[in-house]
Amino acid sequence: MTTKTALVTGANKGIGLAIAEGLGALGHRVAVGARDDVRREEAVERLRAAGIDAFGVALDVTSDESVADAARALDAAGGLDVLVNNAGIAGRTDGGAQDPTTLDLDVLRTVLDTNVVGVVRVTNAMLPLLERSGSPRIVNVSSNMGSLELRTGPVMAAYAPSKTLLNALTVQYARRLADTPVIVNAVCPGYVATDFTGFAAPRTAAQGAAIAVRLATVPDDGPRGGFFDDEGPIAW
Repeated sequence: MTTKTALVTGANKGIGLAIAEGLGALGHRVAVGARDDVRREEAVERLRAAGIDAFGVALDVTSDESVADAARALDAAGGLDVLVNNAGIAGRTDGGAQDPTTLDLDVLRTVLDTNVVGVVRVTNAMLPLLERSGSPRIVNVSSNMGSLELRTGPVMAAYAPSKTLLNALTVQYARRLADTPVIVNAVCPGYVATDFTGFAAPRTAAQGAAIAVRLATVPDDGPRGGFFDDEGPIAW
């Protein structure tokens, strides 16, 4: 049985690192995708210390060149079976930057470039590798703040819509790839204690990562194009 390789973007800390740990604990070989060289190698060392087969991949999701280089590196390393698009940013909120009535367009563009365009950039670069896998999986880390029905969290007119668009793109990928082995879903890790939330949230990174690990390892008859948290499908 061949070991599966998983790429987790933004895996140097927080939920991304916890997803890498979770997949590694299940026997996956984990590629730690991160743009910061020092933090990336620290994450790799931490994973290896836990007995996980891990290696680093330089990856800036906002750069075409970086993403193309990462795809070539993974191809040379043996291919790819699982892609977890975890890298994301909240964006500035000071001075009404994410109040819809005073929305800073530069903040909006920056958030969308990472949270949406970055996911498309990485996914499309990695698809040729995934399509060579026997059971390819793509998981997009979203947020219930993007739900048009639930309307959770504070008003953040750049971040929340970026997750709405990410969910919509997840559906489009799932429809396009419906007749292939590639299974695509989105997940919400919940309100997790990371630097993203100022460590003020009640859930641990491992708890937040669990749903992504679950969807990254669904069987071939698993759900496609859904949006899930620990309790099941999320209305959005």
